Amino acid sequence: MASAVEQLAKNGSWGIFSKATELKQRILFVLGALLVYRLGTYVPVPGIDPHIWDEIFDQKLGGILDMVNLFSGGALSRMSVFALNIMPYISASIIMQLAAAMVPSIEAMKKEGETGRMKINQYTRYLTVLLATVQAYGLAVGLENLQGATGSAVIDPGMFFRVSTVVTIVGGTVFLMWLGEQITARGVGNGISLIIFAGIVAELPRAFVSTLELGRQGVFNYLEIAVIFVAIMGVIAFIVFMERAHRRVIVQYPKRQMGNGAAAMADTNHIPLKLNTAGVIPPIFASSLLLLPLTIVGFSGADGGDFTAMISRYLQNGTVTYMILYGALVAFFCFFYTAIVFNPEENADMLRKNGGFVPGIRPGKHTADYLDHIMTRITTVGALYLVFICLLPEFMISKYSLPFYFGGTSLLIVVSVTLDTVGQIQSHMVAHQYEGLIKKSNLRNSRRNKRKGRV
Repeated sequence: MASAVEQLAKNGSWGIFSKATELKQRILFVLGALLVYRLGTYVPVPGIDPHIWDEIFDQKLGGILDMVNLFSGGALSRMSVFALNIMPYISASIIMQLAAAMVPSIEAMKKEGETGRMKINQYTRYLTVLLATVQAYGLAVGLENLQGATGSAVIDPGMFFRVSTVVTIVGGTVFLMWLGEQITARGVGNGISLIIFAGIVAELPRAFVSTLELGRQGVFNYLEIAVIFVAIMGVIAFIVFMERAHRRVIVQYPKRQMGNGAAAMADTNHIPLKLNTAGVIPPIFASSLLLLPLTIVGFSGADGGDFTAMISRYLQNGTVTYMILYGALVAFFCFFYTAIVFNPEENADMLRKNGGFVPGIRPGKHTADYLDHIMTRITTVGALYLVFICLLPEFMISKYSLPFYFGGTSLLIVVSVTLDTVGQIQSHMVAHQYEGLIKKSNLRNSRRNKRKGRV
């Protein structure tokens, strides 16, 4: 949002921004809601010994805990009421999207318009509560099995602790889900995305300070630190460029007869096919599948058997096996999710019904094959781009032992949310500017009519 304000100032639109009372109220509401979220990340779950939990958490870094803790803004490391953050809602939304493409009844509901969308949103909320309950109960049981050097992480294990933990954590997740919906309705940008964005960005100052501390200790020299930060800025600029890239498929509409007998000119439009249609879904799925076994082994307290040792050896972050599997899964989910969200047959049929056609391509099946061919090509480029972005931070962490986990998924989320929020702020500014022009025009017409003696 700060970058949006700077861009508005450069464009000479600051005066308009100062007059846009509604936009200022929306931005203030977003800042207030995110402040409430950040305060909630410091409210601990009852029954946890914080000192022992800190000791245990430091020992179990490297699994899916790293990713969840990053997205939660450190709430998991503090075992707060927002420990699960909004991740159950993200999982529920992804499941409902997949179901809408595979289950005929949900697909029909999706085509009902606003009514169907409201039903799907309600089912997503129910599924969020179910997933959060299962995850919270698993977390409570896992906490009871964890032992530190000075005792158990749970002060008084038992059914009361499990129930209270489930109620507390599920309540925190439901509150964040409601808060995200309020931000979307009364603020600027997507509320769920902004909550995750705030959690990721909140950890950046700590990572920056710890990196400078390593430079002071002599682990890194300051030239290496400067190179690292320049490289991160370069990667972010590359992500911005790739996320805004898309292929335009030209579509033409034939001439139509007007009411007065005149023929209207043929209309030309385009279909924007985004390079990265899948967004951040492939890295999230791939990371979850690869890191979940390590986390289960760590929380189960299993003694190191052959199978456990093999999982720990081959699926640790930074190993060659992990990077190969991670890249392969990212590429697979990129194609898989793109095939779900983009249907060439439906788009070709929609063009045919509206009278549109791609120049040089026959309507119907030939258009669908043409769109599918284009999507396959740009998805290949998008998959290579996602694999590069996801593996580069992993390589830097394993090669140079960077003191923070800032993977490809978090980079993609930060950039995507920033671009979306800036775009919505600019849309509000343009709308406010048009409203001002319309009011001035109506005022001038009213004055002109009064001078002519007509009210």
